[in-house]
Amino acid sequence: MPKIILPPRSAQRQEDTWDIASVFPNTAAWEAEYQQVQMELPAFEKYHGKLNEPTIMAEVLDAYFQVTTRAQKLSMYAELLTSVDTSNEEATALISRAATLNGQVSAALAFIKPELLANGAEKLSQWANSDSRLAAYTHYLEDLLRLQAHVRSPEIEELLGALNDPFTTTHSVMRSLTGAEIRFQSATSSTGEEYPVAQGTTVTLWSSTDRETRRTAWENYHDGYLAFKKTLAHNLEGQIKQNIFFARAHGYRSALEARLAVDHIPVEVYHNVIDTFRRNLSTWHRYWALRRRVLGYKTLHTYDLYSPLTTQLPALPYTQAVDLIAEGLQPLGDEYIQILRRGCLQERWVDIYPNQGKRLGAFSSGSPGTHPFIFMSYDDSLKGMSTLAHELGHSMHSYLTWQTQPLVYSDYSMFVAETASNFHQAMVRAHLLRTRLERDFQIGLLDEAMNNFHRYYFIMPLLARLELEMYERVERGEALTADILNGLFADFLAEGYGSEVEVDAARDGITWATFGHLYANFYVFQYTTGIAAANALARSILASQPQAVERYLAFLRTGNALYPLDVLQQAGVDLRTPEPIEATFTVLADYVERLEQLTSAME
Repeated sequence: MPKIILPPRSAQRQEDTWDIASVFPNTAAWEAEYQQVQMELPAFEKYHGKLNEPTIMAEVLDAYFQVTTRAQKLSMYAELLTSVDTSNEEATALISRAATLNGQVSAALAFIKPELLANGAEKLSQWANSDSRLAAYTHYLEDLLRLQAHVRSPEIEELLGALNDPFTTTHSVMRSLTGAEIRFQSATSSTGEEYPVAQGTTVTLWSSTDRETRRTAWENYHDGYLAFKKTLAHNLEGQIKQNIFFARAHGYRSALEARLAVDHIPVEVYHNVIDTFRRNLSTWHRYWALRRRVLGYKTLHTYDLYSPLTTQLPALPYTQAVDLIAEGLQPLGDEYIQILRRGCLQERWVDIYPNQGKRLGAFSSGSPGTHPFIFMSYDDSLKGMSTLAHELGHSMHSYLTWQTQPLVYSDYSMFVAETASNFHQAMVRAHLLRTRLERDFQIGLLDEAMNNFHRYYFIMPLLARLELEMYERVERGEALTADILNGLFADFLAEGYGSEVEVDAARDGITWATFGHLYANFYVFQYTTGIAAANALARSILASQPQAVERYLAFLRTGNALYPLDVLQQAGVDLRTPEPIEATFTVLADYVERLEQLTSAME
């Protein structure tokens, strides 16, 4: 493989980076806004004890969502700065200060919900129906009443709000440790070349055709985490205890119930993911067996799961990837495609390429009034194109929500967040399977699809199972140690791999520590529900079902104006049952069968 040279951040061409100056032109402007928000918080004191008439209620709610959105924008800017250069100490300081401000905002506004609820359901409903400014808050007020039993007194809510600042420390420690302080030994190829192992190079190295490069890159990466396993385990345990504390403070029976209650999701939906996954492990065992046969190995290891099944694939430069994505999404209409292309090629939504200090992974981030930015490390591959399509799904979801909804509903639940992203991938994949019939391209496309499913339909359900086990143990008063977590996850992987993949207990076991997603409690299961919903919605559009496109675009524009299960049901998929998850395992099985047919002559 070619030598990997990571340029410094300063060497990136401006047109290949996101337009962060459109958020704040510089840190001085960020500082001015920070100070302004801080200065305005005391003004909320005048509303204490006065939220008992519609006009004041509407005024304070407008101000509430405006100031929280401004604080969100400050945090988002700091996160963007540090993501592309984790060694940037100034950006790290901005993140800390933004967390402090968010804690101050939470504390200053904590009186609002208890005082609103003190009016009673009848009055709130009457006022929402009679006051035009309050009418926009009807769903918000209904949702507040639904959770009334879990809202504490203004004094307690103020105290709990103030805890948001110090309780961000565990997440900050994880980011600093994994993003900037853990050092990895270089990978070595079978011919002696060395390649730097970093958060931005692992995907490329693990997918090398040279097995020794893959092995050393994978082992050295996980060894870096193993060197800090005790610190990482204790830090995650601290995060779990914080979430359990908040759940109990608000009167919930468990942290899982508390987290899902926010989105009005029954806990059964979580268990559906784990149970359905375990019922369908035979599909994964069949796929691992296929990989082992095609690669010609007697024993398959985890580092072999990313090895390409074909090397005869064309390079896909960034602009060509944008063209292919646009072609696949054409059923959504010209306006949708024009917005997407403008964001990728003109407005600089995307920070495209890897550089020194750039963290691992990809994400979409933004705030009402900004671009829906995309962070990634594009590498001219099918995987890179798929990742770009995924993140563009998030960004288009955000863009259309922000263009449609008032601030109160301008966000959307994490439960639906992974639907639009995986929908993009499903649509583009279907288009390419239909139009690019060369055998190697088909193998490469299905191989990439299986890598994507490996992450969302294999690793994420396993992490969800681990997460539930962790929380239940801590809720019972038991301790978590690195050895316990490593042992649990190694056992879960062994079940998932069956007899086809050999488990390295220590290195496979520490996989949990490489996923910062666990600091967003009970988030990982939503990748699986998201990909299930995405495939169901894509199937309806590809089958030209009446109004399927209109229903999907309406879903993107709804934001938080409806509960997530309801907005998905209106779009055409019911995740209250395990059926969509089962149906997507059928998609997975079809991909495996296609690969078996395409690769039969290669074995």
